[in-house]
Parts: sequence; C-alpha cells; structure tokens
Amino acid sequence: MKGIVFTEFLEMVESRFGLEIADHIIENSELESGGVYTAVGIYDFSEMLSLLGNLSKEVEIPVNDLIYEYGNYFFYVLTKHHPDIFNYYKDPISLLASVEDHIHVHVRKIYPGAELPSFEVLEKTDEKIVMLYSSERGMYRFAQALMEKTFEHYHRNPQIEIEKIKENGTLVRFTAVINE
Repeated sequence: MKGIVFTEFLEMVESRFGLEIADHIIENSELESGGVYTAVGIYDFSEMLSLLGNLSKEVEIPVNDLIYEYGNYFFYVLTKHHPDIFNYYKDPISLLASVEDHIHVHVRKIYPGAELPSFEVLEKTDEKIVMLYSSERGMYRFAQALMEKTFEHYHRNPQIEIEKIKENGTLVRFTAVINE
C-alpha cells in the first residue's frame, strides 16, 4: 500500500482525535516500518489494519466507520492535490465512470506499484451509475465516502445503494441515482 495512504491517515487521526491518540496507536501497533512513513514508500496493508484496529479500540468507533471517515478526509486531500481532476469532468457520474480507465491510470503513473481497487461500470446514464468494486482489502466504505463526496462536490444529491456481493466487502455493487 502506498505511503500517502498512511501519511494522510495519521494526519486525519491527529487532526480528528489528537496527537496523543496518533502516538498511542503507532506505539501499540505491530508495525514493521516502526510507524515512519513517506508518501512515496510502499508498506504492507497489515500495518493499516493494525493502526485501524488500535484506533477503533481507543476511540470506540467500529473499523468500517473509521474507514468511511478516512474516505471523507481523503477526498479533501484529493481536491487539494489534484483539483484538475474535478475541473476536467462536468458531473459526478462522468468522473466516477472514468475511475478505472482514466484516473487510476494517472495514479499508477504518479505512484508506480500502487495497488488500487478495480471499478467496473455495469450501467451508466446521465442520472444513474452502477459500479462493481473489487479489492482484496475490502475497504468499500472508503470508496463509498469518496463516491458520496464526489456527488457533493458537484452539488448533486444521490441515493446510493450498497450491495455486498461478498460478505467481507471485497466485492460490492454500488448503485447511485441522482434524486433531483
């Protein structure tokens, strides 16, 4: 997993829960890296799971809810560092439909070796998109938050349905319909 995911996660933890909590979860997690991350480094996903698990225990928020909260936070990271992406697309459905074939291609150029989830567009109209999320990491709540924030960014109000095809969240169908 790319280091930027770790560095931004720890930034979120510090800003949301405080430096003491950030230090506590680093100290109490089994981290091969020692909790020292660079944005361009590559780290094992097990470290993120350890950090999330310890944060969940410390703040008494379920891991999936923390992943969702991190997705919300990470959206603002994206808008800050890559505002051109949001200017390139005229609406949220166009942007979401381009994740696999355009956005992830550019992410892999910037971060070689990035292991990204896949998104297959099953259906797309001007008012609806159905996407199949697939990732061994099962962080579909992160994807859900990014999707919701994308619609919010374009001032569109969607109804988003989530269907877990695999109970562990490694295969999920998202259906988003604009309610306006």
